[in-house]
Amino acid sequence: MIRRVRGPALGVLDAGASAGGEDPAARIRVVASASDISLTDQLEKVPPRVRPVVKAALDSVRKAAPKNAEEVLYRTSQPRSKSAMWKLVRFTAGGANVIGVGTFPAHATIWFYRGRELDDGSGLLQGSGKDSRFLSLRSAADAEEPAVRTLVRKAFKLGGA
Repeated sequence: MIRRVRGPALGVLDAGASAGGEDPAARIRVVASASDISLTDQLEKVPPRVRPVVKAALDSVRKAAPKNAEEVLYRTSQPRSKSAMWKLVRFTAGGANVIGVGTFPAHATIWFYRGRELDDGSGLLQGSGKDSRFLSLRSAADAEEPAVRTLVRKAFKLGGA
């Protein structure tokens, strides 16, 4: 099962607690940070026409990811520019970034942190950067292609999972 990680919460001293002799943990209540936002909240802000594609991309990665994978939410808001990607989630294994899922106004993207090293027999990977490569997904069916899950499995294997 993928473990979801949401970043640290702020500890706040409870005003009614005394400082002497009590267990310190009993005096702290956890309050979510102002920048803490759930994936559900973020998905509600994704443009409606691309939201099903983003959800399908997340489902495909989750289904193909190994049990020790961690899902880490980005704490970002929707970009002002339509040409900038909104990074939503990254998946890690053993502390290393493996895959990310983000969106543009008209399509979703799965990117592979070590994509240059992936054996892409399908020819789906795009990009020519130093390390990463990506897939542009224009429909939910694109995200559900078996070749996408194969690339996800290969990426986690390459990442040591």
